[in-house]
Amino acid sequence: MNKDLKSLKPEALWRHFETLTQIPRPSKKEERIIQMVKEFGEKLGLETIVDGVGNVIIKKPATPGMEDRKGVVLQGHLDMVPQANSDKKFNFETDPIEAFIDGDWVTADGTTLGADNGMGVAAAMAVLEAKDIAHGSIEALFTIDEETGMTGAFGLKPGMLQGDILLNMDSEDEGELYIGCAGGINANSKLKYTEVDAPQDDLNYKITVAGLKGGHSGIDIPLYRGNANKIMFRLFRKAAKDFGLKISEVQGGSLRNAIPREAHAQVTVSKGNEAGFLKFVKEFEATLKSEYATADPGLKITMESTGKISKVMDGKSQTAFINAIIGCPNNVIRMSSDMEGLVETSTNLAVVTVKNGSADALSLIRSSVDSAKYDLADMVDSVFALAGGQTILEGDYPGWKPNPDSAILEEMKEIYNNKFGKIPEIKAIHAGLECGLLGGVYPNFDMISFGPTIRFPHSPDEKVNIKTVEMFWDFLVETLKHIPKK
Repeated sequence: MNKDLKSLKPEALWRHFETLTQIPRPSKKEERIIQMVKEFGEKLGLETIVDGVGNVIIKKPATPGMEDRKGVVLQGHLDMVPQANSDKKFNFETDPIEAFIDGDWVTADGTTLGADNGMGVAAAMAVLEAKDIAHGSIEALFTIDEETGMTGAFGLKPGMLQGDILLNMDSEDEGELYIGCAGGINANSKLKYTEVDAPQDDLNYKITVAGLKGGHSGIDIPLYRGNANKIMFRLFRKAAKDFGLKISEVQGGSLRNAIPREAHAQVTVSKGNEAGFLKFVKEFEATLKSEYATADPGLKITMESTGKISKVMDGKSQTAFINAIIGCPNNVIRMSSDMEGLVETSTNLAVVTVKNGSADALSLIRSSVDSAKYDLADMVDSVFALAGGQTILEGDYPGWKPNPDSAILEEMKEIYNNKFGKIPEIKAIHAGLECGLLGGVYPNFDMISFGPTIRFPHSPDEKVNIKTVEMFWDFLVETLKHIPKK
């Protein structure tokens, strides 16, 4: 296993990325990475600011002869999504990422890699450090908590930055320039229930749905991968009716912006139904494996006897909650009528928990059309209201409306064509880039998002293509050399 990332080109970018992998930085736990980046800027002798929410801003003056160019803000986020395979013992708050070279890719051993958005952060650090790159004034903006709430972008104040152009380096397909993104909102649904005694003679089981690919709940949503929560509750609905299944506890999914790969449940089944229940689970697994043979061939459903379960949901609440999860919208809702192949509106039933009298479901709703986003939020609210629960909407953030007349877009298209012999694709992305929020605070920004090719972000299969990292870097350097005059 080759772990020598510093042997890759460009050396400076990979060196900084390797440093990032050694510093734990899950969302909302960024204290150490904030301190590291702050010290990095100070050691370079550059003006370095940590704002009130934890964003780090490092300012580098223009190189000689470039003082008349428009100011550029290089932007990336410091946090990463913490996801590990179930058989991987890993603490994202203390353990370094075990990154290694795998052919044409860099990936990690059983966990997310953090290329999202470590690549953008490392590129900005390399520019700040470089002495051989021509550029106008640079402001590097390193935001916090992008993945779980965009806290950094929400908290950025006017007047902190003076740049004219924002280069967001958080996209995941080299050769594509992004000029728009989806907005999002969290739907937190809750149903209170009464814990009742489990029948003394019931059989006790642990059920696990696993082996799914998961992935980014925006970028990977059109792949129609299995949702572990939806699969688990399909099983519950049939088994409750035919085998007297009763729910004690459920933990499905862990992050709002990741398609849930696993779900675990503690249940009881009426005595005398053991053989039929075992047969049903095996047949149900076969049915689902056939459904997801292409999208999620690793799907597996396991069941094992467990210790005595003392408490379960009351019957009325269980029926209501099962029906709510079955009925809750999930996956792609509508494709864009304006951009071919772009998802307009989607929702991901990300996390479901049942424990201690509270049954909870968290959905992340995305749309590039605000009215469609709120309509979908109303659908989720209605489903749980019918079940006797309630839904709280929070974390609402706007999309980024495309500007086809962008001056930096035209400049970067020409630069890319001159360097690589083709016109880059111009796209919008079904994910929550920070550009929508940052553009609201700084409406003068002319914004583009781009990056190297990253596959399966937000999952332990995350990997970044080595060749495209070099292309991304060369394109960034060339762009900085050709920023228009003020």
